[in-house]
Amino acid sequence: MLFVDGKRSIGALAHTLERHIHGRLWLQVLVGMACGTAIGIALGPDLKLIDPQLSKILAEWLALPGELFLRLIKMVLIPLVFFSIIRGLGGANLKQLKNIGPRFLIYLLCTTALSCIIGIGLASVLHPGSYVHIEQSVIPHTGALNVIAKGNIVGRLPETFINILPENPLSSAIDGEMFGTVVFSLLLGLAFAMQPTRTIKHLLSIIDDLLNIFMTIVKWAMHLAPLAVFGLTARMAAETGLSVLLGMSMYILTVLLGLMLVMMMYHLLIMMFTKRRPLEFASSVTGVQLLAFSTSSSAAVMPVSIKTAEENLGIDPSISEVIIPLGTTINMDGTAIYQSIAIIFMAQSAGMALTLAQMVLIVITLIASSIGSPGTPGVGVAILMTVASNLGIPTGAHGLILGVDRLLDMCRTAVNVTGDLTACVIFGTKK
Repeated sequence: MLFVDGKRSIGALAHTLERHIHGRLWLQVLVGMACGTAIGIALGPDLKLIDPQLSKILAEWLALPGELFLRLIKMVLIPLVFFSIIRGLGGANLKQLKNIGPRFLIYLLCTTALSCIIGIGLASVLHPGSYVHIEQSVIPHTGALNVIAKGNIVGRLPETFINILPENPLSSAIDGEMFGTVVFSLLLGLAFAMQPTRTIKHLLSIIDDLLNIFMTIVKWAMHLAPLAVFGLTARMAAETGLSVLLGMSMYILTVLLGLMLVMMMYHLLIMMFTKRRPLEFASSVTGVQLLAFSTSSSAAVMPVSIKTAEENLGIDPSISEVIIPLGTTINMDGTAIYQSIAIIFMAQSAGMALTLAQMVLIVITLIASSIGSPGTPGVGVAILMTVASNLGIPTGAHGLILGVDRLLDMCRTAVNVTGDLTACVIFGTKK
């Protein structure tokens, strides 16, 4: 069982974070986003009210609180995930872990694959890339999409499986490689769970204290959230301009529609596998959804997610404190559907037609990339461009995607957090 003192301390910090919700942090953030958009448009190229060079300088200064906020979150992300997973697994019942683990893995793979398929289907039907005309640089398509024809995929699978295990966990942590850190944390946490309680009691107590310290830093970061969103939104609007945002409206609508379909999928899963009503679930998680939306970081709201699962949804701590830290890192359905739509969008904007076999490879690649995606703001675009380049898809539209990513990042983070809480409800309701 988990230590009571540790659970109380985590609960106290989570309660402090949750007070921001009741203190209308979400309203402050929405006001900040609206004001940031207005200021950004005024500084942007459409109205021409200010010199472009001066506009760029002002936008960077306005974005300073946002960059500090992101830096604070990224600074503690690796240790936060590392200690959360070890604490959750190390203090859990081993028999329960054996029961939940395989089922959670199947759930994760199925929902991520469905999200990718929904995204590719939507983008193929709505053709958002056809509304944007971009001069594409001519690049040789030597990425993974052409590997199908060369028959090299099977030969590379052993190397792919070997790379799942980090050769040097410390190096993975220093480089910010989330997937390697998660794998090492899982193995260490399972090893903890197999030890006698008297052997690991003091170690888990120390881990509790360290986790509380890192969560305190997250709490500090939350005070910057309204200013952060204001500044980042202002810079985005100033650099992108209103005309580009309007030109990207079909892409934005496609992603938002896809995210809505994923939320509907969650409600359907709750109806199928639990006795809960979807509306009851929705009302219980609204607060943490708004906080996730405002911060664009599932890692930042992880303590609130755990508290919501235990207090609002009645989930046993031995389940919530395992599934949510893992889900924060590897359960990324919102990211998966966003990346699948964005990949098809870039291919369409470049006039590139994809075959069914190529789309299947895209789904497989995106499942792997979304599972390893960190739960921090702004990382999704970098991962997306890496995946697109590896697949041989022209990335000429990356500037447009980056310009509207802030809004979509906020939306998909709320979906990612909802997916973690859905998994908690499916795998364990407190008796």
